[in-house]
Amino acid sequence: MIYRFRIILDHDSEGDIFRDIEIRETDTLEDFHNTITQSFGFEGSEMASFYLSDDEWNQGEEISLFDMSEVANQVRLMRDTTINDVTHEAKTRLIYIYDFLSMWTFLVELAEIVEEAEGTDYPNLMFVHGQIPDEAPEKSFEAESFDDFNEFEDDLDIDDYDNLDFDENWN
Repeated sequence: MIYRFRIILDHDSEGDIFRDIEIRETDTLEDFHNTITQSFGFEGSEMASFYLSDDEWNQGEEISLFDMSEVANQVRLMRDTTINDVTHEAKTRLIYIYDFLSMWTFLVELAEIVEEAEGTDYPNLMFVHGQIPDEAPEKSFEAESFDDFNEFEDDLDIDDYDNLDFDENWN
């Protein structure tokens, strides 16, 4: 089967920027990652991860391009995960983040599952809309405002080691 995805750049500016991609359900997330980076014009040399998501676009389990954890085999990897392992009719959404310094963030949604078309090469870039900006859009966090945050609000004197609540030789 062929999965048709829409990959949308998550940004606050005017106009949508997205790509529609067809890919085999048995291809890996690493194959999908390579297709996404090429379709948006990235070199593909930066770290990236997919995240499972729910209907409200909440970020779930990470599926990483490389295992950067301190203990080997604790992270699910793109090369070991097929697309149909993480998406299907009941679970249609993923979040894709490319380049953790710039934080290019994309919303990935399975739009349709179709039969493979004879004579079509997959993955297939079906449609391109909008041009990617030169820099990743800044994220606006809608949680509590950080303007009111005061790190010295607790009235602790950090130079008064005798009254701090920790063992300074903990290591």
